[in-house]
Order: sequence, then structure tokens, then C-alpha cells
Amino acid sequence: MKIGICCYPSFGGSGVVATELGRHLAGRGHEVHFITYDKPFRLGDYHPNIVYHSVEVSQYPVFKHPPYVLSLANKVKEIAEREGLDILHAHYAVPHATAVYLAKEMLGRPIRTVVTLHGTDVTIMAEDPTLRDVTAHSVDQFDLVTAVSDDLRKHAQDVLGLSKPIELVYNFIDPQEYKRRETADLRASLHISPQAKVLVHTSNFRPVKRVSDVMEIFYGVQREVEAELLLIGDGPHQRLAHELAVEWGIREKVHFLGKQNSVIDLLSLGDLFLLPSEKESFGLAALEAMSCGVPVIATAVGGIPELVAKDAGRLSGLGDVKQMIKDAVALLSSEDLLAQYRKGARRQAVEVFPVQKAVSAYEEAYGRLLKMGPALK
Repeated sequence: MKIGICCYPSFGGSGVVATELGRHLAGRGHEVHFITYDKPFRLGDYHPNIVYHSVEVSQYPVFKHPPYVLSLANKVKEIAEREGLDILHAHYAVPHATAVYLAKEMLGRPIRTVVTLHGTDVTIMAEDPTLRDVTAHSVDQFDLVTAVSDDLRKHAQDVLGLSKPIELVYNFIDPQEYKRRETADLRASLHISPQAKVLVHTSNFRPVKRVSDVMEIFYGVQREVEAELLLIGDGPHQRLAHELAVEWGIREKVHFLGKQNSVIDLLSLGDLFLLPSEKESFGLAALEAMSCGVPVIATAVGGIPELVAKDAGRLSGLGDVKQMIKDAVALLSSEDLLAQYRKGARRQAVEVFPVQKAVSAYEEAYGRLLKMGPALK
């Protein structure tokens, strides 16, 4: 099959999932074309079955905001026509669903389309009255709509009011890549005490991630257990985290590591992963940690209860920092209990969310669509 993928190339769950899906589809012999404004950061080295097509946006002076969605639609139409694509797969509805829908309308031949909903494209953007109607209409024109968790699937059906059902295809992990590594040298380079337990948080540091809760949890934990905190990523609330670390006298125990292309080594240092988010449609960062044998302390919101099994971590109500501290201290204070949860986290990632299962699901879906015959424009 020849498959076109539209996604965000930058840091973020939807771009990671789209890129990894494309890479594994290419590994199965399919021809994959990424169409976006920059090379996806997870794309890696050259692969003979993968082509990246750059979208150039007009900078004409009359535009206050460059019309990316129009440029993307035009590029998608061009590539689909020139390369003879069979499938167009949009990841993250805004603006990719509208761009792919427009491209399909412009094409001189039928083509099958798939859109995957990832989270904030539904829970935030699709609820915005300035985007809601065009997003819902665009998504409803696709041959297949998927969502990355059952919670998101149900929410999207309510918000978008689609005329067709939404299929569930979970996010995934490559357990052969995401597995615990030897970290003695890295620990030494970060000057982390050999006795200290390591807590990890990875995110875009936006308000929805509740970074102040991350800091409060760590503050409570380190009063009971010798511990240090790794903060990976960047965003508007990273400064808040720094200010709290200084105010509470724990700055020397908090490592601000910024954005990282690869987090496997850093996750391998971890004893617990903190994710006290207000909303999480799935929690890909938590899955990456689990695959590296790091149990999760998180809020029971969105798709997280579908991700974190009982022996893979502990969940609490939104904002229940006291319970999260209690759970974290309990795990960190017992090597036997922590080892049990390490195995549970890894097992959940490997058995329930392996990449091959998800790639096969999409591959089957593509084939099913193509067997239905020509799609009407």
C-alpha cells in the first residue's frame, strides 16, 4: 500500500505515534509519505520506503496568520496525485482533518481516508466554538475514524456527533526499543546519589499537566525517602517548577533537563513516574516509562485507568496530592513491592500495548477500506 500521513512533526504524543506507525508500516514493506511542515523528529535515518514532503506556506503580506491548512491541503492533493497514494491518514484532527478532506475533494480520483483523534484535538479544540463545526464536519467525511483510548472515543462521539462509529486503536510502544538500560554512568554524570530514589516527570509543562502537583508530590516524598526528581521537557510552567524548587529549598534535588529527542536512558534511571494531569486522553509518556519498568503515580482521569493496570502503578483522584505522596512513599520504601510493580509496569506495556498489535490493527483497517471498492468523493 501507498500511505500518506499528515501529522505534527514536533514533540508531542500525536506526532510520536504517527511517526512510529509510519516507520513500522514501512518496515512491513508499505510505502509511506509524511506530509508536514518539518521533518518529524522521531523519523530517524533514511529508510527506502519513507519519503518526507515539506509543506511551504505563503508569507504574502496580506496574511496576518499564514494559511497553513490551505497549503497543507494543496500539498496533500499534489502528493496523492503524483505518487498514487491509496490511503491518507490524518493524525490529530486540527487542522489535518480539514486539510485531508479538502485534498480528497480536489483529487480527480477516489481515495480512502482515516483520521486518528489523539486528545486535545477533541477535548479542547473541538469544543472551541471557533473550530467545532468545521472540525466535526471534516472528521465526519472520513471513511474511518479512530481514537487512542475508549474514554476519548466516547467523548469524541458526544462532542463531534458523528454519523459513524469511532473505532478504538490504542497508542503503543516498541518494547524492544523502550526497555530498561544500564544507567550507572548517567547517574554519575547527573550527580545523583547512589542511594537516592529517582522520580521522573515528562511533559510539555502546560497547565493541564499540573506541574505544581508534581512538585508538591516530590516535596512530600523527599521528606520521607532520599529522592531526586528529573523534569524532562519544556513549556510555560517550567518556570513555576523552578520557582517552587527554590522556594521549598529542594533546588539541588531537581534536575531540569529540557527537551530530549530520546528519553529511554533517563527513564531507565527512574523508580517512579509522576503524571498528576487534569486531562490525559491516553498518557503516552506514562507508557514509555512503564515499558522501561517504571511504575506510575497518576490521576484516574481520561484514558489513564485503561493504561495503568493495578500492578503497574497507583491512581488517585484529581488533585489528591496527599494520597499520591502516600502511594509513592509506600512503593519506594519497600524494595520487594517496588520490584513487583516494576514487573507489572513492564508486563502491561509489552502484553497490552505493543507496537505490532497497533500496526496490525491499522494495516487491517487500511486493507478493509480498500476492499470496499472506490470511495465516492
